[in-house]
Amino acid sequence: MKNTKTKNRTSRKLLRLLAAGLLVPVALTQFAYGQSDPLQPYQGKIGKTLGETQQSYTDRRKPLQSSGAPNVVYILIDDIGYAASSAFGGLIPTPVLDSLANNGLRYTNFHTTGVCSPTRTALLTGRNSHSAHIGSNQPAGTPGYDRYIPFEKGTIAEVLRENGYNTYAVGKWHLTPTSDLTQIGPFNRYPTGRGFDHYYGFLAGATDQYHPQLWDDTKKIELADDNKTHVTTLITDKAIEYINNQKSIDPNKPFFLYYAPGATHSPHQIDKVWRDKFKGKFDKGWDAYRDEALALQKKLGVVPQNLPLPPSDPNVKRWDDLPAEEKKLAIRHFEIYAGFLAHTDYEIGRFINYLKEINQLDNTLIYVSIGDNGASKAGGRIREVDPKATEAQRLQQNLKDIDLIGTEFSNVDYPLGWAQATNTPFRYFKADANSEGGTHNPLIIFWPKGIKERGVRNQYSHINDLTPTTIELVNAKVPTVINGYPQEPFEGTSLAYSITNASAPSRHTVQYYEISGSRSIYKDGWKASAYHPKGQSFDKDRWELYNLQEDYNERIDLAAKNPEKLQELKELFDNEAYKYNIYPLRDGTENNPLNAPSAFDGKDKLIFYPGIAQITEVPNFTNKSFSLVANVDIPAKGAEGALFALGGRATGFSFFIQNKQLQVVYNYGFEKIVINSGKAILPTGKAELRYDFQLDGTAQNPTGTGSLYVNGTKVGEGKVTRQAKGTYYEGISIGKDIITPVSETYASPYAFTGKLKNVVLNLNPAITSENNQK
Repeated sequence: MKNTKTKNRTSRKLLRLLAAGLLVPVALTQFAYGQSDPLQPYQGKIGKTLGETQQSYTDRRKPLQSSGAPNVVYILIDDIGYAASSAFGGLIPTPVLDSLANNGLRYTNFHTTGVCSPTRTALLTGRNSHSAHIGSNQPAGTPGYDRYIPFEKGTIAEVLRENGYNTYAVGKWHLTPTSDLTQIGPFNRYPTGRGFDHYYGFLAGATDQYHPQLWDDTKKIELADDNKTHVTTLITDKAIEYINNQKSIDPNKPFFLYYAPGATHSPHQIDKVWRDKFKGKFDKGWDAYRDEALALQKKLGVVPQNLPLPPSDPNVKRWDDLPAEEKKLAIRHFEIYAGFLAHTDYEIGRFINYLKEINQLDNTLIYVSIGDNGASKAGGRIREVDPKATEAQRLQQNLKDIDLIGTEFSNVDYPLGWAQATNTPFRYFKADANSEGGTHNPLIIFWPKGIKERGVRNQYSHINDLTPTTIELVNAKVPTVINGYPQEPFEGTSLAYSITNASAPSRHTVQYYEISGSRSIYKDGWKASAYHPKGQSFDKDRWELYNLQEDYNERIDLAAKNPEKLQELKELFDNEAYKYNIYPLRDGTENNPLNAPSAFDGKDKLIFYPGIAQITEVPNFTNKSFSLVANVDIPAKGAEGALFALGGRATGFSFFIQNKQLQVVYNYGFEKIVINSGKAILPTGKAELRYDFQLDGTAQNPTGTGSLYVNGTKVGEGKVTRQAKGTYYEGISIGKDIITPVSETYASPYAFTGKLKNVVLNLNPAITSENNQK
């Protein structure tokens, strides 16, 4: 009788859980193991001995929602315009993307947020980026911008894992707040904390292609300093490894892979065979490129047949007006970019071919977003140049460096003219959230087994639609609670309706955009937009109005002719802004920004020990007085090597011993400041080696005096006229200078050959002043 009552109570509890959506019905034929594993009622019978006991194991397998559930792959290419890939009429051959598009669906009215992190947030969560707290690449102390994605807004990886999928991510992440980017986390906002079983890639927004800052799950890893393997190849190898492991153990279990290469974000770096592959192919220049791309786009049917080009951007020179030397540089830049994209296509092809080899391709649902935003307007650099240099001086320096373009010794982004060309047929660029040029990207959906239709789809769509689409297509169950967090609704719209009906009316009818104050609102084919010049009052921004159904690329401003429609859309933007955390607007020029949380907040003194992997989240010390102390033991034969290094070849700061001298180098790329101990003899045995920087300028112009000390005795001094600069791609190294060397007088890793006890970074100006007085 007691057993019957217990079973009845258990049954009623299970029914309540099913009704609440917290459990998935089990009457299905295919199972896999998920991660969420709450305590379940014991189904056996306990006796005093094992012989009197009826044993039972709880079935911890997660039921898949349908037999033969497909694998799912999200491919997100970085910083690329609508007309780069040949899959959408570009002049750069991408045969793999072409094949996926030809055997799937091309979406021609697809949109991203206009910049890196927000697009990735919207893709993975199915929500608007500001709603998910990542409205910008740069943090601010308001809900739309603090860069802490709420756990109530679960990712597609978290959903699919609870539906029995293995989940993997490789490549660029760019969603972990900087306060967490250290070896001690916290790790709940790393990929493995947001639903991915495994992750391999770089957590920042960009990385050097040959010397990347890589993480394996939550462990910082360091490649050999002479690594020659491109990071896109490394992440493809890892993706194949993940799938190989999974399918070897359980070939029927589906996987989800998020594949996010650093390409084609700067720096544009690639192997020589790819650098030389397109020599002479783009000699006609960027104006001819626009004309040819538009003709190809019309032939493919990915733009309206009667579409003209918009006027050229006023900041882009006519190709025919460029001097021969500028043309030479520009051509070489784009040859490198073309090779970079072609190599990315090749690596995607390696993964696609692997799926085909193991008979998984037919039942793999693949999305390719060709861009997380439009083409970048960063523009024309090869490496750091003196900001005070004239245009003529910059040109001569770039001509001198032309053979560096695309190599590991460069930090390259192409000139603005190529950004405009690869954005054909649109105006404006990456981060211009007011424009189609910043937000309008190609989308490919491919699934041989599940999607038989081919061709073009013109429905209005957004990056936040892909996760709802996936959930509908794979018939996944969305938990109402994930890891104890009640889930909030998706804000994107599933595109499944459009797959079998090319003429179906768009269901995603309203969408806002905002980046650094530039903003726009779309509704039922109409769009109102305002470009925001930095530093200008937002009230002074000029609003424009476009009918995108008749004016695909925003050439005809109807604001004066239809002020009622403009006012309607401005009011709609205002409503969406309050609803999704867009307000307050900001552009980065504000006088009183609140500093984002840092791993080093409240710390006056940091003690670093040798053996720690490179520290990617760097404490702020270069624009204030500071003291750097290395406690060492120098053997009788002497020692050399880096004690502390920030940054690398592009820009950086290094504290080291070389040629029996204690030295500091400030590397600005175009010039260096060197302070050394001169003829002072370095002692053997235990010693305190110190560098003090005493600020005599301001935080905005941190000039000052740098002094070297050995055991408290000053041995060198020099004037520092510029702030020390690190680099986005390299952090702090202790007892060595890994990845690339700050000083050209040594090669990485230049490990210290004596014994290093620790390095102390003192951030307290008062204590630093005391050291100076001593």
